Amino acid sequence: MMRTTLLRQALHALNWIGAPSWAPESLRGQGVIFMLHRVRSAPVPAFAPNRILEITPQMLGRVIRRVRALDYDIVTLDEALKRLETGHTARRFAVFTFDDGYKDNLTEALPVFEEHDAPMTVYVSAGMPDGTMQIWWVALEEIIRRADHIKMELNGRSYSLKTRTDRQKDMAFTRLYWPLRFMDEDHLRSAVALLARSHGVSIEAITQESALSWDEVRTLTNHPLVTVGSHTVDHFALCKLPEARAREEMIRGAKRIEAMTGVMPQHFAYPFGDPGSAGEREFRLAKELGFKTATTTRKGLIHTNHADRLTSLPRISLNGDYQDIRLVDVLMSGVPFPLARLIPSLGAA
Repeated sequence: MMRTTLLRQALHALNWIGAPSWAPESLRGQGVIFMLHRVRSAPVPAFAPNRILEITPQMLGRVIRRVRALDYDIVTLDEALKRLETGHTARRFAVFTFDDGYKDNLTEALPVFEEHDAPMTVYVSAGMPDGTMQIWWVALEEIIRRADHIKMELNGRSYSLKTRTDRQKDMAFTRLYWPLRFMDEDHLRSAVALLARSHGVSIEAITQESALSWDEVRTLTNHPLVTVGSHTVDHFALCKLPEARAREEMIRGAKRIEAMTGVMPQHFAYPFGDPGSAGEREFRLAKELGFKTATTTRKGLIHTNHADRLTSLPRISLNGDYQDIRLVDVLMSGVPFPLARLIPSLGAA
């Protein structure tokens, strides 16, 4: 929470000193790929550690209008790729992408894009509609929400955490989330599954409630404004897997989408997508497997030299903790990214 507060203050400070107005044109690059996960109109409860993954439909609409007011073309990934490969730099572009495959991408996000006649991309983890994927970060939130006390052992360390108040719940989530993130992927899921069973939480029910069905994925595939991309099968951090297994996750997810929709995904997003989850090996695999583009969660704008790095494209997160259009202006200026090398907290934007 302290890092979130400091980051918000840093971005507001850049806005206050007018960074979007004086930023060199070179920092803005050729375009931007926005990363989103969920769009939900429901009020956010006091304990909502995954709020970072969701914005409101109203905020999404404001961003689309602002991007166009800044004279960007909102385009598909295919069009962005074409512009990079041909060196077309006359106009900047923006691409909106969604990770994982949540039901609200169809029910809440798509109507906003239809209203604005703007394209969107949804990267689907095949395990979402198949019901096999553990959305473990949502499960962890639900476990803590229900509990008054959490006991858990991770990597030989015992945790005994009070979770009566919202503050205690927030602290417990943070204490457990990061040790889990650094665990082996199979052990991570086993640990969360064990904790869920002990607290009467069904991870399968969480997935079923949250995920697109295959019928809904087909609806998106057939929609003229939507590109469906691939996001593996079960959302493993690929860097943690042996190469053969990482390759299998990548190709099997795409082939499952093809089998269920009739269309082979041409674009890919790495689960988690940070340097600890996707690196040079994964970038090479994406290229070898024939994906036209692959996006990370590394922060930055798209520059012409990304034409040579199409399987390691950076994105800007439309972050649920920073639903302020002024901060979007700051991020699109490109100023925070070179500063992030000097001020590490800015790298979390």
